[in-house]
Amino acid sequence: QVQLVESGGGVVQAGGSLRLSCVVSGSIAKINAMGWYRQAPGEERDMVAAITAGGSTNYATAVKGRFTISRDNAKNTVYLQMNSLKPEDTAVYYCNIDAGATMSPFADEYDDWGQGTQVSVSS
Repeated sequence: QVQLVESGGGVVQAGGSLRLSCVVSGSIAKINAMGWYRQAPGEERDMVAAITAGGSTNYATAVKGRFTISRDNAKNTVYLQMNSLKPEDTAVYYCNIDAGATMSPFADEYDDWGQGTQVSVSS
């Protein structure tokens, strides 16, 4: 079983920044892709950003140009730098990993999730 521990969320004003971290541990055969998802109240869990083992990145249209995903393979950690935050970014943010080359955009394909970290952006 994989353990995913997210941190770094908080309450910020619109235009502010936050940096999220996610440490991965447990029965990890291999980590290739890593990604961030978010879920707002009453909404589905959607992919926000993903990064491959080689460092190629992919972003949801809504966050492109504002969020940056990065990873530290030695620490089994993935980060999400969030700048120019908007009220619509308010959600619980989760990370996940995939042994495959890319993250699935469908969150329900993953069984293990952490507790997430709450991001609240006020206007």
